[in-house]
Amino acid sequence: MDSIGLIEQELREIGYPTQGVRTSQIRSISAKVFRALESKEIYDVFEICENLLKRRDWALGVIAYDWAFRVKKQYTIETFTTFENWLFEYVTDWGDCDDFCTHAFGELIRQHNELFERVLNWVHHDNYAVQRAAAVILIYPINKGFYDGLRPLQIADLLLKNEHHLVQKGYGWLLKVLSKKELQLVVDYLRRNYTKMPRTAFRYALENLDKQTRQELMSL
Repeated sequence: MDSIGLIEQELREIGYPTQGVRTSQIRSISAKVFRALESKEIYDVFEICENLLKRRDWALGVIAYDWAFRVKKQYTIETFTTFENWLFEYVTDWGDCDDFCTHAFGELIRQHNELFERVLNWVHHDNYAVQRAAAVILIYPINKGFYDGLRPLQIADLLLKNEHHLVQKGYGWLLKVLSKKELQLVVDYLRRNYTKMPRTAFRYALENLDKQTRQELMSL
């Protein structure tokens, strides 16, 4: 039985898709089947990931993005093309966006901050999930402390007046994470832009601030 057949068998055994399952159950299956792969070379793994994504099934997508992350030590700058193609073709909602971009794709940007320039174009994409990805993809490298050369405030500027509430939450989340590393930078940004930012993004951005600063900003 090939790896996809094995995955489907494991999923049936936990009742998917007729019964509700937890993401943790899917990730457990993902880890089990990945360990059994004959080849863990990045090109072989990515070929299976692509086939999983083509099914456009939630559980198979979770496994595809998990496997992509598991071969992170083999990433190169050229990996960006594959990941961007997946983003444009298969990511259609905020859940897929966050799963992919806060792990595999975010790790690629952590390794290669110089790829940031290629992310900027996403803010103009027709798909709101890709617009959100432009912000969310920076969260992983910022959390890991590898964001030299990334310009999160530029992304926030480009998305500042975006009308989609999930894009607003995305860049608000980015600013919230950045505030743990660059507190004053984020506070100053919020003070400069409070009249322009949607309140959804604004409230997300200040969640990690101390109570006094948060109250001060909310009263602006």
